[in-house]
Order: sequence, then C-alpha cells, then structure tokens
Amino acid sequence: MSSHHLKRLMLLRHAKSDWHGDVSDHERPLSGRGHRDAPLIGRWMVENSAVPDLILTSTALRARQTCIWVCQELGEKAPTPRLEPKLYAASATEMLTVINQVPETATSVLVISHLPGIQNLAMRLASVDSDEDAVVDLATHYPTAGLTVLSHAGEWAELDGRDAEVTDFVVRRA
Repeated sequence: MSSHHLKRLMLLRHAKSDWHGDVSDHERPLSGRGHRDAPLIGRWMVENSAVPDLILTSTALRARQTCIWVCQELGEKAPTPRLEPKLYAASATEMLTVINQVPETATSVLVISHLPGIQNLAMRLASVDSDEDAVVDLATHYPTAGLTVLSHAGEWAELDGRDAEVTDFVVRRA
C-alpha cells in the first residue's frame, strides 16, 4: 500500500424492492419497507461522519430510489449521484472495474448495487485486518439496505483483492 490518505469505500445493497409480475427487473420499485429502511442508512452515514463525496448507483429503479432516500438524509452534504449503468447486475469484477476508475480527488465513495456482486466484492476486498464480526456477518447474510464500510490506503486504481479493511457492516431496520 502507498502512503496516500486513507480512502473510504461504502458498498450498499439497495433497499427492499417490490415484486410486480408486470414490470421488468430493472424497473422494480422499492417496497414500503424499502422506503422506510433506506433513509436509515443515510442517517447512519451522517451520525458516523461517513458522508460520501461521490455516489455511484446502479440505474435500476430500486437502486435509484435508495439513493434518493440516502441523499435526502445527507442533506446539503449529499454529492450529486452518478448513474452507472455498469453497476446493474454487475459481478464483483465489473463493480471493481468501475471503482478503479474513480478520480483520486474522491476520498469517500458510496456504491449502490445488487446481490450477488456487492457481497462478493466486499468479500474479495476484505483484508486480514478487517473487523472479523463484520466480515462474518456480511459473508453469512447480506440483506437489503446492508452497508459494508471499508478503508483503503492506496489509490482507487490499485484496489483489488484483500487490500481494504472492513470496519463496519451496518444493517438498519425501521
């Protein structure tokens, strides 16, 4: 690892979605529970001084709606989210490719995406210095609105495998 400033990467699975037989997977909205749970993650970010300066979100409706709720809680501190089509149904490797292209001026990044990619990426990045309980929790069950918080001392382009420390795994329910 280099001597760059510590960076924070937050991996958020979208909040609970609704299943409608008449809409495509991409257009599934949040359920009532999803609308209640999503703001709680934004509130946790504010309470724990974990406000991102860049948000990358899947283009799926449930991810966009999750992002709106999170940003509402972040208030004036919320950056303008960037819709990233490559995050929809992305594998861990595809998500990492997007993250590796983040500009170095961003020191705290929130990625909002889907299973199984988000969970697989968190596991891929978790270093041996990670919080063991958090890693066990996220490996066992990564629920909707689950948030993994990682720190990384290198450049975004260098982020790959086992070189980010999992500091928190947050699950908030209304």
